[in-house]
Parts: sequence; C-alpha cells; structure tokens
Amino acid sequence: MQPAQTLRGALYGITAASLWGAMFVVSDAMMTVIPPITLLSLRLIIAALMFAGILAAQQRLRLPRRDALGLMALGVLGFGISVGTQFIGTALSSAINGAVITSAAPAFIVIFAWLLLREPLTPLKLIAGAVATLGVLIILDLSQFSLGVSEPRRLLGDAALAVAAVSWAAYSVLVRRASQRFSTAVITTYALIGGLLFCAPIAALELRGSILPAPTLEIVAGIFFLSVIVMGGANYLWNRAFALVEASVASLFFFAQPLVGALLANWLLAQAITPRLLLGAALIVGGVLLALRSEQQLQARARAAQT
Repeated sequence: MQPAQTLRGALYGITAASLWGAMFVVSDAMMTVIPPITLLSLRLIIAALMFAGILAAQQRLRLPRRDALGLMALGVLGFGISVGTQFIGTALSSAINGAVITSAAPAFIVIFAWLLLREPLTPLKLIAGAVATLGVLIILDLSQFSLGVSEPRRLLGDAALAVAAVSWAAYSVLVRRASQRFSTAVITTYALIGGLLFCAPIAALELRGSILPAPTLEIVAGIFFLSVIVMGGANYLWNRAFALVEASVASLFFFAQPLVGALLANWLLAQAITPRLLLGAALIVGGVLLALRSEQQLQARARAAQT
C-alpha cells in the first residue's frame, strides 16, 4: 500500500465521517417537521439523480442487469436498512447517541473484513470488537428493557442505532469488494437507487394522512446539506476511501463522526453528554485503537517478511 494512497484514503474517510457527525445534528432538527424515512427518501432521490446524471453524461450509467441488481442490493443494505435504522434511531433517541453508538461500526468492519475479504483476524482484533461492543451495550443499558421502563422510546432508538452500526459495517466491506470491479461513482449511484427503491414505499406509508410542511429556507438548506453534501458527497468519499485502503484500516476513519456529532449536538442542541455515554464512547474508541494497533502489527510483520 503506497503512503500517498493511504493518505488520500484517510483524507476521504475522515472528511466523510466528519460530515456524518454534523448530519446527526441537522437530521435531528429536520425530523421534527419531516418523518424519518420520508426525509431519507428525499435525500436519496436528490443524490441518486445527481450521480445518475453525471454517469449518464459520461455514458457510464448502463450496466448488465445482474451487476446493476447486485449493486442495488448493496444499497438496500447500506442506505435502506442501515441509514433507515440510523434515522429512526436518531428520531427516537438523540443526535449524541446516534453519533456515538453508530461509531461502533469500525469494530464490526474488522469482523466482516475477515469473513468476506479474508483480511487477517488477530486475537487483538477480536478483543477490539468485544470492547467496542461492550461500549455500545453500556450506552444501551439493556437492563432497562422491560415493561414500564421510563424511557422505552430512547431505548428502542438506541437499539435501532446498534442495528445501523452493524449493517453499515457489512455494507462498507461489501463496497470494498465491489470496488475491485466497479468505479466508486458507479457503486454509489446504483446503491443510492437501490436504497431509494427500498425506502420509497415505506415513506408512502409513513406519509399516509399527514402533510409535509411548506418549504422554508431552513428546510431547503437542511435537505440540500443532507442530500447533496452528505448523502452524495460523504458517501462517495467513504466508498472511495474503502477502494484505496484495506477495510480494517479505512474503518478507523469513522471515529471523526462521534467527536463532531457529540460536540455539535451539545453545542447547538444542548443535548447532555452523560457519564454513561462518556464511558461507552471511551470503550468504543478503545476498541478502535486496539484494532489499529493490530493492523500496525500485521503490516510490520509483512514488511519484515519481505526483507
């Protein structure tokens, strides 16, 4: 792996994750006026049209049916299931919890990279996954899942965010595998289309009997940011990062998200940073650092074997 290539991958990945951290704050505010899956569908429509238009202009849009369906299925996992549960979880819980819990994804990426890409799985990586998972469980506080709990809405939201983290890990690893055959723009375009086909019928049910608000400057600006900048730009950058570097390395760039998300949610939305959240976040970050240490050891051994 070339140093310049790794640096570019890091720049793309960290930028994407930082934009996702800001996304939680913007989407938390937007979902007070637009239902979560409807908002997600609007984002997918705009981003899909943008990318499809670019590919069509370059005459690169058409793919064999089997390849197109495979990439759209990838979008169902990443943009339908993962981003959908992320939006629902943020609506039920909070922007801070959304940014922190989904930051467990890198630890799960290590596991999926071993299962699907045969990237080495070391004892240290296993420990990293266990530590990050413990951090998520501490934030979830599973002991409160019973009848009559005081915050069933928040707990359900946190559980949805955990599903989002695991499914996003699987999506990211599959993107790296798809990058061996397709360009980042093609993967992103068809994934957006697949996510839209999955989410649009749910949004139609969600909107039944309700009326969308009149478009104000704030709503238009929020949708533009969430669709063009985040859904389009950030996801392209994330997919590009996974095309340039190994999945277990690229996953570590994700940790710009909880830092940006938690700070902005605390600053702009006055959402509390609780001791339980801090402990869980520390364990999640610790898990990622352990995974990074394991990757450094593997690379050092590979270099030693070549000399």
